[in-house]
Amino acid sequence: MTTTTEIVLPSLVEPDGLRVEHRELPRPGAGEALVGVEASGVSFAEQQMRRGKYYDQPPFPFVPGYDVVGTVLEAEDPALVGRRVAAMTKIGGWSSHLVVPAADLVPVPDGLDAAEAETFVVNGITAWQMLHRKARVRAGGTILVHGASGGVGTTLVQLARAAGIKVIGTASARNLDAVTALGATALDYRGDVPARVRELAPGGVDAVFDHIGGPGIVDSFRLLAPGGTLVAYGSVSTVNTGGSAKPAVLKLVARLLWWNALPNRRRTHFYNVWGGKRNLTRFRARLAEDLTAVFALAAKGQLRAQVAARIPLEDAAKALSLAESGTVTGKVVLVP
Repeated sequence: MTTTTEIVLPSLVEPDGLRVEHRELPRPGAGEALVGVEASGVSFAEQQMRRGKYYDQPPFPFVPGYDVVGTVLEAEDPALVGRRVAAMTKIGGWSSHLVVPAADLVPVPDGLDAAEAETFVVNGITAWQMLHRKARVRAGGTILVHGASGGVGTTLVQLARAAGIKVIGTASARNLDAVTALGATALDYRGDVPARVRELAPGGVDAVFDHIGGPGIVDSFRLLAPGGTLVAYGSVSTVNTGGSAKPAVLKLVARLLWWNALPNRRRTHFYNVWGGKRNLTRFRARLAEDLTAVFALAAKGQLRAQVAARIPLEDAAKALSLAESGTVTGKVVLVP
């Protein structure tokens, strides 16, 4: 048996209400692997989960943690033991040890630091699939990335620049320099963003990536060039509202479907990283293919990991508060 340290989200609490607990893990069974976790990220999903706003979160209490990087300590397949791997977990990642299906593991290249590799797991898959599988923007195109200083945003900016795509990115005033350093034209999100985007791209942009939702989604759609694509992938606008986020998400999806039904030569998608999981074999194959491509760019130095902070697992409350503060660029990472 292995003793694991876990961070438990007990109910609707402030970050300091997280609990540190310990329990015995069963040995991995057929098709499973025991992973010694070396890094797990703090993403927007966990911020929504602690408020009870994540669309399909489990009932309280549970262990958050959307993704992990670690080393396989035990597995049915002995070839896996000792290998550094990444996995998307959705929950459970804020642990020192974790049993996961071996089929969900993706190799991490040698030379990538665990915390740096962690920033590319769910963020990298999300950014890659939105850019290359949904929007399919070609070299020479122009895109607008809202929240360009965040975990997904910084990865999306870099992937686009690596593909020869021009980027306009919104961020808070304090993070504009960081976004510029990634190769984007940075705009203060408190300004008149639509007017500035029209100045920079008079004919419209080829894609908009919007994690905000809410009324501003209309501007995102209107900024598209003919043939352009709007990819919505979040609901930040619901963070400080009362009640469930489900009605807002459903309203957003309905609006996107309505736009797709109109003869306007523009496309919309609501991106969910877990979409397509009904065909589990295909889902896993695409996930592994896309994350491997992201890791390869990182290993070549074409992507720079944006680690906002490395914080011990037991200080998860501090890490969650920092991630929610909006004062950092990149991703806060828990290090067991």
